[in-house]
Amino acid sequence: MEHLFGQDWEIVPAGGATGEAFFAQHEEQQLFLKRNSSPFLAVLSAEGIVPKLVWTKRLENGDVITAQQWLAGRELKPGDMEDERVARLLKKIHDSRPLLGMLSRLGKSPLKPEAILNAVTEELDEEIRRLDAVRKALGFLEKEKGNIFCEDMVVCHCDVNHNNWLLTENDQLYLIDWDGAMIADPAIDLGMLLYWYIPRDKWHSWLKRYGMELTSSLALRMKWYVAAQTLTSIQWHKSKGRYEEMDKWIQFIKELDLG
Repeated sequence: MEHLFGQDWEIVPAGGATGEAFFAQHEEQQLFLKRNSSPFLAVLSAEGIVPKLVWTKRLENGDVITAQQWLAGRELKPGDMEDERVARLLKKIHDSRPLLGMLSRLGKSPLKPEAILNAVTEELDEEIRRLDAVRKALGFLEKEKGNIFCEDMVVCHCDVNHNNWLLTENDQLYLIDWDGAMIADPAIDLGMLLYWYIPRDKWHSWLKRYGMELTSSLALRMKWYVAAQTLTSIQWHKSKGRYEEMDKWIQFIKELDLG
């Protein structure tokens, strides 16, 4: 990485799961570097959804390095998720034809409820499956999967956790960390955001700012995807030995009112 820059640049790992991200700094210039990021990044940048892509360079070994603006700012706090700008940016993402076109060209096909249920069922271990709340959730997912239908599939981020929203010092909002993006029902993102962050009595007004009515179909789809996501979270935290977090999500799924 260092040979892309002069000796005056300081380059340090940026952390993250892949170990492929770095910060580069020289005087007032600051860049966020990533090795072999998806071509999707260029479209996200052009749409103003992530910080601006400054350049892309291909190394002799075939690796591609991307450099983005490194912007001072902060992650959103849970209470910030009610902000109208969050609703507007998520709507912009879901409505974007360029994003949808690029993900399609990259070989992503629409994510269907059957595939989600199969994946969730396969990843749960026997101990988790025996939990009453989990058995009830699996029954709900199986019973309702035929009613989970959305005509307009869109680009979904699939992890709209408050930690992935960046508010810069000049008040620009971005949604970052797009490694899990899929073509799917927008209810995947909406359900996660509303169930985690927005009081139930404010769902109507939040969705109005987003540009959608809270219909019975949307309510069912959001609940279905949140239940599936929660089962995945329970298993993931167990596999990492994070039993306190696992118990939190077990309690969450008990309170989902799955019939």
